[in-house]
Amino acid sequence: MNHILDFEKELIEMENTLAELTASSSKFGVDFQLNIQNLSKKCEERKREIYSHLTGWQTVQMARHPQRPILQDLIPLIFSNFVEMHGDRLIGDDQAIIAGFARIADTGVMLIGNNKGKGVTDNLKRNFGMASPEGYRKALRLMKLAEKFGLPIVSLIDIPAAYPGKEAEARGQAEAIGKNIYEMTQLQVPIICVVIGEGGSGGALAIGVGDIVLMLTHSIYSVAPPETCATILWRDSKKAQEAANALKLRSNDLFELGIIDEIVEEPSGGAHRDYQLTADRIKTAILKHIQALQKMPIGALVQKRFDKYSSMGVFNT
Repeated sequence: MNHILDFEKELIEMENTLAELTASSSKFGVDFQLNIQNLSKKCEERKREIYSHLTGWQTVQMARHPQRPILQDLIPLIFSNFVEMHGDRLIGDDQAIIAGFARIADTGVMLIGNNKGKGVTDNLKRNFGMASPEGYRKALRLMKLAEKFGLPIVSLIDIPAAYPGKEAEARGQAEAIGKNIYEMTQLQVPIICVVIGEGGSGGALAIGVGDIVLMLTHSIYSVAPPETCATILWRDSKKAQEAANALKLRSNDLFELGIIDEIVEEPSGGAHRDYQLTADRIKTAILKHIQALQKMPIGALVQKRFDKYSSMGVFNT
């Protein structure tokens, strides 16, 4: 790995020592098996200890890890027969959102997701995953198409926030987000959403209103990015760490609050360590819930979805 987070340094040193010990054992024919077993066990214990007690800010760092799998990494590992669709039929094609027909196992679905891009050039082309109004209108157009053909919708969320630029506002960013949220409460097909990285603000909600909302262990989901929250509350973006720890943006926090329905466990040490295992676990969770949702009468499904979101933020005194 090229990128090492501060809290991972001790673990990486242990893993490097283990690799060197294993290589030396093979090279010199010396039996270090007992040492290797003991160090390997200690390494795994330390790994579980570190990653099961991450702070809010450390979780933000994991969700933004440069090697973390993004949508374009996961599509070929989870789906087959993907046919990408383009454009909102009004302005153009927002490449921050990838969408189209796909199959997951034997089930046809409409896949919609945020894509940050790989490398500087691709990141710029895709605006770092920050969608514009045309992206949300493209997503809604295809969600309506899914409804027409009776296809479940699978949404993979990974967005810091909706694009806040003047051009996006001029083209109706708030209206596009609001319309998507409303329309998704009414769609007559099952909707499964998975937060795979960042789930920031209305930018995430615009493709995130689902019957089932899943979340990878070290992903984040919040009303605003920590930097934005810190700027609003304290007029100081440097307090982002404090904001992250207060936002309840970790998967376990959100599960306890009833905002998400299930946590999809990442491989030991994070999704960036094993793309295939991460994809396999996401795929298993999606298929399980698609099968359950398809058994429900559509009227009951939509009503349950509406009730679910209507009850959020309501407290009994």
